[in-house]
Amino acid sequence: MKQILVATDFSPSAANAMEYAMGLAVLLKLEVCAIHAIHPTEGINNSTYNAIFIEDYYRNKREALNAWAAVYTDKKVYKDVNVTTLCDVGFLKTVITNYIDSHPVELLAMGITGATGLSGIVGSNASMMVTKVKIPTLIVPLESKFPDTPVITLATDYETKLSADDVNALNEMIKAFRCEQMQVLYVEEKSDAKHIQTGEARLKELLTNTNLVFNYLKDSSPISGITDFVENNETDILCLVKHHHNIIYRLFTRSTVNQIMNRSVKAILVLHE
Repeated sequence: MKQILVATDFSPSAANAMEYAMGLAVLLKLEVCAIHAIHPTEGINNSTYNAIFIEDYYRNKREALNAWAAVYTDKKVYKDVNVTTLCDVGFLKTVITNYIDSHPVELLAMGITGATGLSGIVGSNASMMVTKVKIPTLIVPLESKFPDTPVITLATDYETKLSADDVNALNEMIKAFRCEQMQVLYVEEKSDAKHIQTGEARLKELLTNTNLVFNYLKDSSPISGITDFVENNETDILCLVKHHHNIIYRLFTRSTVNQIMNRSVKAILVLHE
């Protein structure tokens, strides 16, 4: 069964991401795996004594992760969600990508502190992971709580072609959330009518289970335009499409995605080409 993978460092931000992921799992009928990476030098500190008893340290970490996950599995509202855990030794990026390579992960969820900035082991790696992994990645600020009826907003420059997996994931969310309409923010790089019409038509072909409402941002700063719209209009999940190739200029570069992540108090779903 497909899974939501939640990276945790046991921080409040990670706990909030787990709560958000569990709510999603109920609606999307997915399993959840909570994953924790033990840094290769953690628990050793160049001490022979610690090195001898390192397996005890690892075992305690795994028990702590199981106890952390049990906080959510014990809640009646999540009784139908199957939750597993993985505590592995390695750098967070390596542990996550190895798991994704061998399991049916639909979505990666990570927590950050939100508008106050990236923080913590998980938060500091969030910007790296949206670049390294090619699956939908949900970045959940501490201020963002999973609502009963989530509202999705998609920001686009019409220059990207979403991957088939990401289109499928977005359509599954739209159906599960019963979204009667979805806001689309077009941040103008090109203002010619043909480009706009082609972009609108392509999205309508891909996202057929909701009514798309197109908005056109002409703000001199795309980041300000997107964040202002999200702040002033009902939005729970902001979708951004991450470019993975280096053409002269693309709107949603790693830098732009990071800046929006750093300023937003809403969950951000990073999709990929």
